Formats: sequence, C-alpha cells, structure tokens
Amino acid sequence: MRRTIQVLVSAVITALIILSPTSAGAAETQTPSPTPSPGATATPPEGAFISVTLIDSSKRDAEGQGEPIPGVLLNVSSSGGEKIGEGVTDVDGRAFIEIPGRGSYVVELDTTTLPAGVKLSGGIETKRTVNALLDGANFAQFQIGVADVETVPFEERLLAAVVSGIKFGLIVALAALGLSLIFGTTRLTNFSHGELITFGAIATYVANRGLGLPVIAAGGAAVVASALLGWAQDRGLWKPLRRRGVGIIAMMIVSIGFGLLLRSIFQYTFGGSTRSLSQYVSQGRDDYGPFSLAPKEIGIIVVAVVVITVVCIAMAKTRLGKAMRAVADNPALSASSGLRVDGVISSVWVLGTALTGLSGALFAVNSQVSFLMGFKLLLLVFAAVTLGGLGTIWGALVGSMIIGVMVETGPIFGVPSSIKEVGALVVLILILLIRPQGILGRRERIG
Repeated sequence: MRRTIQVLVSAVITALIILSPTSAGAAETQTPSPTPSPGATATPPEGAFISVTLIDSSKRDAEGQGEPIPGVLLNVSSSGGEKIGEGVTDVDGRAFIEIPGRGSYVVELDTTTLPAGVKLSGGIETKRTVNALLDGANFAQFQIGVADVETVPFEERLLAAVVSGIKFGLIVALAALGLSLIFGTTRLTNFSHGELITFGAIATYVANRGLGLPVIAAGGAAVVASALLGWAQDRGLWKPLRRRGVGIIAMMIVSIGFGLLLRSIFQYTFGGSTRSLSQYVSQGRDDYGPFSLAPKEIGIIVVAVVVITVVCIAMAKTRLGKAMRAVADNPALSASSGLRVDGVISSVWVLGTALTGLSGALFAVNSQVSFLMGFKLLLLVFAAVTLGGLGTIWGALVGSMIIGVMVETGPIFGVPSSIKEVGALVVLILILLIRPQGILGRRERIG
C-alpha cells in the first residue's frame, strides 16, 4: 500500500513538472524557427504564403541579372495590425512568410537590416499591402536600385515626336511619290502598292542576311530589284491590259488581286515572323541640341532628302521628266505629238517601283521586316497622296510630311499608340471637307 502511494505521488510530481510554465517555455525555445538563416535557402511552405524577392537592380552581372540581397527582415501583419509572421531573405534574396489563408496583409521591410549602401528606390514606402487571393504564393515587391525617371517636359517630347514624324514622313514620301507618278500617268489607283514596299524590305533582308551584303549595298540591290519588278509587271500585266482597252475600274480590281497574290507569296516564302537586319538593329542616340537621333536615323533622313531632291529636279529639268509630265497632263495629245506613251509609262513604273522599294529598304533599316508591313502602310500612303493632291509630286511630298508628323505627335496629345494613325486620317477628312482636290491639287470638272 505504501509503495502504491509513493508511485502515485511520483507520477503527480512528474506531471506537474511537465506542465509547469518554465518547462513549457523551455520547450518553446527548443522549437526550430521557420525563418531561414541568411546563408540558407528558403523553402516555400505548404498552403498560403507571401513571397518576397529582393534584388538590387543597380548591380548587375554579365547576364544583366540584378544582385540578390540576403539577410533582410520582413514582417507580415493583418490589415488590423496583428502580427502574422516574419521572414529573412535567403542567399537568393527570397523570403516566404506563411499566412493563415486568403485576405489582406501588410508586408513591412525592416530598413535597418538592409546591407550598407543599399536602400529602397526614392519615394518607395517600406510597407506593401498584399491581397492574398491564392492558396499558394502571393507576391509582394520592393524596388531597390531602380533609378528615378524624371518627367520629360512636354516641349521636349513634342519636339522629339516632330523630328520622328519628319523621318517617318520622308519614308512615306518616297512611296507616295512612286504612287503619285503611277497615278498621274496611268490614272490607276494601285492597291498592290503596299506590297511593293514589302518587296523592297524583304529584298534588303535577303541581300543582307542571305547574301551577306552590308546594309547599304543590300538597300541598293533592293532598289535595283524593285525597278526590275516594276518593269516586269508593266510588261507582263499592265501593258497588255492597256492595249486591250480595259477600263480603270477593272484595272483597279486587278491591282487588288495582284496585291493579294504578292502578299501570299511573301507570307509563304518569307514567313509570318518579324525579322531584323544584321546591322543597325539597336543604336544609341546622340544629342543634337534639343533633340537626339541615332546614326541610322540621320542616314535615313539624308538618303530620303537627297533622292527626293534628285527626282524632283529630274522631273523638272530632264527630257524624260518633261515627257512624264506631258503624258500625265494629256496622253492623247502627247501621243499625237510623237511621244512614245507606252515607253514613258514603262519608265514611270520602273521609277515609281524603285522609289517604293527604297521606301521599304529604309523601313527595314528603321524598324523590322514583316510580310504585312507594306499592307499596314498602304492606307497612310493613299492618305498622303490624297491629302496633297492626286497626281502632283509636290502634293505627295507635302501630304506625306503632314501625315508623318500627325502620326508621331498623336500620342503626345492623348491618342493611344495602337491607333495613332487615326489622328492623321481625321486631319485628312477635315482638309478634304474644306478643299476636296487636296492641298496642292487642281479643281477638275467631272462629267
């Protein structure tokens, strides 16, 4: 009996010792913390958690990746201020803090634990509110080493857009000049003109990437190939139609089908992806007073201005240019005066297609090559020619410059970049309502 009492007393004492607060506290202190040490690698917990990755963007390796920041303390609390948990970033700059479930939480970064010389980017708060909507990872982000971007004044942005618009307008002007020459002598509205732009760009790409020619030589080869294409299509398609007396409307329908054929050929042979030339893909810009330009942009502007100037002088001074203007004014009278009208029209197709091919080559240098690039630009080319005045060279140039500037400055005034061409078309409609013949066009009696 006495032995039994002793056993019971011993059991009671042992139970009291186990359940005492001191032992409980000791047991708690022996439980390992879920927070990893700075030298360890954090492991995502099961269930819902908040993930934070701290990267110093100002320090990058050879691959351009930022440097992770380990050993930074992050505290997580509920929206009411109750502490939920904490975490320390590991060697990869990551920390995972387990949360009870979905809801709103506040993540606070302890700036005193940031390494020396590392601080949050200017104006960034140390707290982030995370709306945990997932049972797994919910992310919070803190920017470190990100340079503050100063707001560019409106005047500078407008000037840069105007300069870019002039460059774009000059490229469009080359294609519009070709279209205006063809329309002036044949009265044909050529809906396959956009594919001639694409042909020049693709020919430049093939000569550059396929044949290994420098970009300048590849562009020259593309212009020659475009001129040959212009001669071939007039000899094989448009000249037979003219001799058969096919009307202008029927020839316009033929141009639509010819454009669809060329576009399908480009898609089949070139592919649907967008490609770049081997040179001049990405260039830094140099400052020229209030605006900046890349070397390739200066080259595009110079080439376009020189070619347009030479063509305009040739149209005004040379015998062929005068013959082209005579056929454009009155084909029947020109034929009765001894001009070979078919030969002049063939020359116009060669010159117009060569100018359009040069436009495509400059587009390829300026951006990238796609089988749809000419089709997307066709409406702007038509708008430029119509705005300036159908059949007039100077009208095509003026219209192109207005279209180019309006397209590039549209986003400055709130037009979305995805539909920035809309502004130019609105201007086209407004001007034609006031002056239907275009800016430099002549009034003609119809009927």
